[in-house]
Amino acid sequence: MAERRWLDDDEQRAWRSFLVASTLLSSAIDDAAKRHDISGGEYAVLVRLSEAPGGELRMAQLADGLLHSRSRVTHTIKRMEAKGLVDRADSAEDGRGVVARLTEAGRQRLVDAAPDHVAVVRRHLFDLVGREDMLAFGRVMDAVADDLDAVSPEANRIR
Repeated sequence: MAERRWLDDDEQRAWRSFLVASTLLSSAIDDAAKRHDISGGEYAVLVRLSEAPGGELRMAQLADGLLHSRSRVTHTIKRMEAKGLVDRADSAEDGRGVVARLTEAGRQRLVDAAPDHVAVVRRHLFDLVGREDMLAFGRVMDAVADDLDAVSPEANRIR
């Protein structure tokens, strides 16, 4: 049986700092989105749809890209539909699937919310570290995602 490798003091501090920071940053991102009457998750949906050809994605693709269950995405899209930010339609490709489409109101909400989102990410992450540390951080997160992707292919869908 392999010997357990416990975290040393430095690793434990780094791990706990990561957990606290990621929770606080996610909360700050969500707070910024709420100022625009959307959640952080809804902001992520708007971004994904805005980057998709024609501003639309099949619901399954959207769920995979966000690493959310299809049920969760369906509930999120229903809330966003009620706000007029997205709509749903049968897929023009095959008529079998359902696509979520970004509405003009949704595109405008994203345009309005994006500066606050970027300001939070800059202020609470990138402005705190030098360029070399930021690039190293990106490499570390890529390594983590690559390793987890080897175990769970869903991890790579978001990248």
